[in-house]
Amino acid sequence: MKIETEIATSQNFSRISSYLFNIADHLLRDTFKRGKYQDVILPFTVLRRIDAVLAETKEEVLKTYHQYKGKLKNLDPILCKASGHAFYNTSRFSFENLLDDPQNLGANLRAYINGFSENMREVLEKFDFENTISKLEEANLLYEVVQRFKELDLHPDRVSNTVMGYIFEDLIRRFNEALNENPGEHFTPREVIRLMVDILISQDRDILSRNHIIRTVYDPCCGTGGMLVIAKEEIEKINPLAQVYLFGQEVNPETYAVCKADLFIKSSDGRDAENIKFGSTLSNDQHADKRFDYMLANPPYGKDWTKDKRAVEEEHRKGFAGRFGAGLPRKSDGQLLFLQHMLSRMKPPEEGGSRIAIVMNGSPLFTGDAGSGESEIRRWILENDWLEAIIALPEQLFYNTGIATYIWVLTNRKEPKRQGLVQLINATEFWKPMRRSLGDKRRYISDEDRARIRELYLAFEENEYCKIFKTTDFGYRKITVERPLRLNFQASPERIERLKEKKAFQNLAKSNKRDSEMRAIEEAAGRAVQEKILKMLHEMPKELYKNREDFLKALDAATRRVGLKLSAPLKKAILEALSERDETAEICRDKKGNPEPDPELRDYERVPLGEDIWEYFEREVKPYVPDAWINENVRDEKDGEIGKVGYEINFNRYFYKYTPPRPLEEIEAELRELEREIVAMMGEILGQGFIKGSL
Repeated sequence: MKIETEIATSQNFSRISSYLFNIADHLLRDTFKRGKYQDVILPFTVLRRIDAVLAETKEEVLKTYHQYKGKLKNLDPILCKASGHAFYNTSRFSFENLLDDPQNLGANLRAYINGFSENMREVLEKFDFENTISKLEEANLLYEVVQRFKELDLHPDRVSNTVMGYIFEDLIRRFNEALNENPGEHFTPREVIRLMVDILISQDRDILSRNHIIRTVYDPCCGTGGMLVIAKEEIEKINPLAQVYLFGQEVNPETYAVCKADLFIKSSDGRDAENIKFGSTLSNDQHADKRFDYMLANPPYGKDWTKDKRAVEEEHRKGFAGRFGAGLPRKSDGQLLFLQHMLSRMKPPEEGGSRIAIVMNGSPLFTGDAGSGESEIRRWILENDWLEAIIALPEQLFYNTGIATYIWVLTNRKEPKRQGLVQLINATEFWKPMRRSLGDKRRYISDEDRARIRELYLAFEENEYCKIFKTTDFGYRKITVERPLRLNFQASPERIERLKEKKAFQNLAKSNKRDSEMRAIEEAAGRAVQEKILKMLHEMPKELYKNREDFLKALDAATRRVGLKLSAPLKKAILEALSERDETAEICRDKKGNPEPDPELRDYERVPLGEDIWEYFEREVKPYVPDAWINENVRDEKDGEIGKVGYEINFNRYFYKYTPPRPLEEIEAELRELEREIVAMMGEILGQGFIKGSL
């Protein structure tokens, strides 16, 4: 079914979503803050869905429960068999009879929830349901809320799993928009997921068609589980007999509960739901002992990872024995941490390897200079030849943001033709307008657009939308270019006055003595030295020196004459105060006679990897600044060569199309036309006299 058709013809989607949001708006407004609406609506929606799923086997479960209660220690297997699912409910209550006893509704609802099997109770506990029920009781709203949900039919025959997924995602989007939060942390548009899955499995169709095939799929920030579910569906379309095991982890309790409940409903054995873990993947990886065939993720954009800082830095110190050995990005954005984590969960190539698709914003492409955490992570990925492709997606595609996003495709089992190469696909023009916007989402990728992108990827040929580069094309060596320090010196009144602002000079009149009398004596002595220095400098010749050595000789002579001995910090302070940069002055040199660099004239050059830095310097720098030189002390920590190695992927530059400016005559004609229109409009307002006067 096409995405557009799903959205347009799933009438229950918009109707039910609006119905649920209206419950919050109409019933909860005066009792709950807007930020707390989801505490009521999400758990009741999940509960109503579960209730509808179990309705047909409810009597059979109760009959089996009472038949074997007290006779068997573990009733789970037979009760699950009776329910037809990996969970069950043994209470006599359901949404059909909860309202029959209004006086005891709260107690009966609690009994109903407690009647669920342990695995489903664990899901519902993440909603803090007990607290929500108590608040509704206190506000005398529990009956009305339960009644509204009873009227809602969420049976799978009437609301498919696909539509139910849209309902949950739309509710989360609405609630988070009301809170000004980022719903992109929770889910990704389904057509984007399908594109990611298409790219992941497109090279493996023959392998997936084999008998007895087993595949594992993992999402480290799985939200409501959309990526996992669609990946499984697409693999099973290729091979209905394939055994696909899903794994995931989610830090948000509400979306974790939605995901787990949904997977319990979708499978009879509950296998996939049990593999969804709760907690932060960055600081508490609960699948550390596993490796996966396919991995997908949409990590939160620009999210601070300070909460995970201690655990992340501890793993980083382990080097590549941990998950974050390549480097740490800035704390304001953890996207590249999730990518490193996924790469650490790849199967070895000899065991079949792994394929990864992760959607991120533009920051991971280029943020961070040579030697930074971000650059080192890109370097690690490219030097290991894991990056297979990057696909630029259309803007206004996500529910929460209109910014540019990119799908990174990575693998440790590249096809021979792709080895050492990276494919860039510009798919920013492959979209259709939404009939109705959903948040910031005004566009979608149609099936036809998705097929075009997949074809571009599989063809692996350069054209208007596809470019192919060597991995080293994204690398450069950042060299430090120095220019000599040139200063003039003069003991003028203005420059001598600047000495008073220098810390070394000020410290002369400061004392650390605890005894107040001794402190006063030392400070007085220091002030006397200050006065002596100032007097000495004022008595020096006012000659302008353009050679530092000549000035130092004059300064030393002056200090000997008055009997002063200057410490190194104090002499440095005097030189700084009495000097000014002067292009006509002689070069300042160190004790070995080498030119001293001027920090203010320091510059940097990015030399493409593979090009000789000296040849580049002679060609691009020396002709323009003949006195410049390369600082050979600045070297790369890994290869020890001059300059620091950096990697960045400036995606837009590779697809830039030059648009020549319009002819001047055309612009002038347009301005004259606009002027006539303005005059005509003003004439309508002020009368014809204005037009005549203007013309």
